[in-house]
Amino acid sequence: MANLKYLSVCSGIEAATVAWEPLGWKAVGFSEIEKFPSSVLQHHYPDTPNFGDMCDHKSWPESDVDVLVGGTPCQSFSVAGLRQGMADPRGNLALVYLAIAEQYRTTWLVWENVPGVLSSDDGRDFGSIIGAMVKLRYSIAYRVLNAQYFGVPQRRRRVFVVGYLGDWRYPAKVLFNPESLRRNSSTREKTRQDIAPTIMAGVENGGPGHGARSGHSKDELIVPVAAPLGGLTGGHRQDLDAGAYIPEVANPLTARMHKGINTTCDEGQTPIPVGMAVRKLTPMECERLQGFPDGYTDVPGASDSGRYRALGNSMAVPVMNWIGKRIQEVHDEQCD
Repeated sequence: MANLKYLSVCSGIEAATVAWEPLGWKAVGFSEIEKFPSSVLQHHYPDTPNFGDMCDHKSWPESDVDVLVGGTPCQSFSVAGLRQGMADPRGNLALVYLAIAEQYRTTWLVWENVPGVLSSDDGRDFGSIIGAMVKLRYSIAYRVLNAQYFGVPQRRRRVFVVGYLGDWRYPAKVLFNPESLRRNSSTREKTRQDIAPTIMAGVENGGPGHGARSGHSKDELIVPVAAPLGGLTGGHRQDLDAGAYIPEVANPLTARMHKGINTTCDEGQTPIPVGMAVRKLTPMECERLQGFPDGYTDVPGASDSGRYRALGNSMAVPVMNWIGKRIQEVHDEQCD
């Protein structure tokens, strides 16, 4: 099994590293400019260089890199960012990401964004990004994945693009199972029938219609919950959008939910009902929502506001772990 090397840009607090270190992968460098996330990286990964601004990539050292991963700023592709798309300089960081891919000629790409990128400027923005990847000779597959089916108690839909410098079948194998690629309708129906308990488990007098709504910007955690988060209990998950069966999930909540509660979070500060009172989630609970270890962001000098913001801007660790495992499997298969 090859131990892959990756370069992370727009690193944040490094969901990718928390997800991929257990796979034996090694980060050759990060790219993060914000003060608090950078302090988290320095605290946990003092031996991994933070190259800073990704726009300065031409001055970065040469290195063998297998995977380039990044979630470039999504504000320009969300309602909160006024949907300015590629006209917004933050949106153009997606093209800087591709320039870095060209510089290092990485075998794999992993790019993440909010679902709004698919419709930004009637799809032209996403088409520009995908077209640029193809021009660089990457084959790509993309899919919307929801974190609630990967063992964390929040509905968080994100677009994941996986690119491979070569055969189109490899990125497709990463994001889709064989039954999905064959358009196996019977598998899809079985998926819908066998759905495991998720965040909606224990809803009082409610149903799926009482859940949180999708389509929010990247710094929102969508969490309809009624008490502090429970532990992981095993089970399974499914992705209903594509009919894919995904094993090894947890039943995320043990508490009941009040009828009709539908809360959204601004920078992680989600209110949750406790009897007739309301309180917001703690930073540790937000860490659990994203799949980080307890206390991961509680580094020297940390403030609650900084922790909330960094966690809200992060990727969900279990989703990244699943993508990493799939890349590893396909990469090893391709090398055999």
